[in-house]
Amino acid sequence: MPNDESPPRVLQLRLVVEADDFDRALAFYRDALGMPEEFSVESEGGARVVALGAGRATLEIVNAAQRRLIDHLEVGRDVAGPIRVAFEVDDARAVTGRLVGAGATLVAGPTPTPWDSLNSRLEAPAGLQITLFEELGPGE
Repeated sequence: MPNDESPPRVLQLRLVVEADDFDRALAFYRDALGMPEEFSVESEGGARVVALGAGRATLEIVNAAQRRLIDHLEVGRDVAGPIRVAFEVDDARAVTGRLVGAGATLVAGPTPTPWDSLNSRLEAPAGLQITLFEELGPGE
């Protein structure tokens, strides 16, 4: 028998990342990438948390074949683990350069995709592999 109750609704997605170099990671994501600080808490014993806003969040679930396809389109080879974080930006080329200047390692520069986006791949602080993507219009 079907359940007439609506399923619970998720109101927010938070990706929680432990960073060995907290200040470096904070400067990278907040200052270089431009994610606004939503809240910050320091507790006894030196415990710290800062939540940075990322606009709209989604959980993108892919199978291994899709992950390999994306890796090959963006980078030309398999490079991602099971988790990669993607950030939509206004100018993938400029933001890629800014983040490399802020300490990220370039894996692959901005590359057009079949989905009309321009994507770059970086190894970023806190052990995250990230994609920067800029939505393009058809033919750009």
